[in-house]
Amino acid sequence: MKTVRSLVLIAAALAAATPAFAQRDPAYQAARSAGQVGEQPDGYLGVVGAASPELRALVNNINIQRKAKYTQTAAAGATVEQMAFTSGCRLIAATAPGEKYKTPAGTWATRTAAPPERDSRCV
Repeated sequence: MKTVRSLVLIAAALAAATPAFAQRDPAYQAARSAGQVGEQPDGYLGVVGAASPELRALVNNINIQRKAKYTQTAAAGATVEQMAFTSGCRLIAATAPGEKYKTPAGTWATRTAAPPERDSRCV
């Protein structure tokens, strides 16, 4: 349990300190608001349904930035997969009502006012 808390703290610090996680690019914000992209439990952004080449390129670019940050932070004692998962838990929790996220069952859901459905390992 201590390891999970440590990962959460590392992920939170990483997200707060990294402009890549802010991801407030207008194209990203528009796609997120329109429900074209959503957060996934694995810590990466996903495309919901069909997407234009431009949207796929945007998502790929964001995911490359995320993986680079996960890799950089993983050097502190966690694996890239652990960092990505911990970040996925946090990013899904941070979705706003109306935004998309992927449930533990692998289906896309739209966030309501209720907390999102997350993996039971999320703290």
